[in-house]
Amino acid sequence: MAYSKVAIENIFQLRKGRKALQTYDTQIKESKRYIQINDLRSDDDIKFAVDPKGVEVFPADICIAWDGANAGTIGYGLSGFIGSTIARLRLAEKNKYFTDYIGKYLQSKFYVLNSNTTGATIPHISKERLLSLKIPIPPLREQKRIAAILDKADNIRRKREKAIQLADEFLRSVFLDMFGDPAINPNKFPLTKLNTLFSKKKSGAKCGPFGSALKKYEYTETGVPVWTMDNIKENEFQENGCLYITNEKFDALKAYTVEKGDILISRAGTVGKMCVATPRAKNSIISTNLIRLSLDLSKIKPIYFTTLMNFFKGGVGRLKTGEDGAYTFMNTGILSELKIPLPPMPLQIKYYNIHQKIQSLKKKYITNEKKYIFRSISQRAFRGDL
Repeated sequence: MAYSKVAIENIFQLRKGRKALQTYDTQIKESKRYIQINDLRSDDDIKFAVDPKGVEVFPADICIAWDGANAGTIGYGLSGFIGSTIARLRLAEKNKYFTDYIGKYLQSKFYVLNSNTTGATIPHISKERLLSLKIPIPPLREQKRIAAILDKADNIRRKREKAIQLADEFLRSVFLDMFGDPAINPNKFPLTKLNTLFSKKKSGAKCGPFGSALKKYEYTETGVPVWTMDNIKENEFQENGCLYITNEKFDALKAYTVEKGDILISRAGTVGKMCVATPRAKNSIISTNLIRLSLDLSKIKPIYFTTLMNFFKGGVGRLKTGEDGAYTFMNTGILSELKIPLPPMPLQIKYYNIHQKIQSLKKKYITNEKKYIFRSISQRAFRGDL
């Protein structure tokens, strides 16, 4: 059953938020919740504000992140003042539209809104693109039924995400129990300079090729994989989403080859994201914005190093992190001089075995999530096929 579609501009009144006059960490007299972008995703850091001219939202309103990297993020069911990076969508006819249904539809369009932003420095939602977006509108009763189905489906998805998060927390606890806090080094493991642990077979720390050595027009649809920042995901190597070059181009760039066990590190975007590479392809290379770290596997397990760097960023050597938790700078020189606690190999192997078991469990959850196809359920719902 196909539903008639109505443009956002015919359903909502749009208004941008404003920076609150005064903000507080706790609620005081006459204060209301102060809603910023992170509040659209969780209630982990609630703040309050007092602002006679504040732009207020109620549970029937929809909030949309208007500015920044997360522009297009949707929240609803909230009450309080909205900040300057958020806009309010208020229903013109509440007895005709159900907020939860429309909110879920707009959440399914995040990538459409986020990839069509304007602004060279700070991305902004395209007002024209948003207002012209058409939403399939079934009768109100059907909107509520669909929203209830999607609520149940989303609850299952969130539980699986929580299980994955708990697995990471368990690994962090295991690491601390086995090796101690690296900033304190309670077990007195020898502080070892990383360049003494480099592989003898090839350059230990190597940046990807300069743009002049690998130009955009040289990429092909298939061929030899070129790993990018998109292939580093939450301390896991992900093969999907790589670029490709020809075999001839690979021969010219063999110095940047990636082998199983190499560590890939981003030096742009989210600086310092890293994972242990496990490519299936015989030949592959790193892209411009990556560093390839090749270690002597008889001295150090790569997974020990990546866990150390991902879980304990503030407690490792000279590398610094910013407010967002990412490293502020990363290059081969700093990596070479980095000093890390080096546990005995049998202890590293023990941790590696535990890590592999937990990763296997996480993959089962992720595979189940893909089989669960929440997006597919959403698409069917908004087409009228549920």
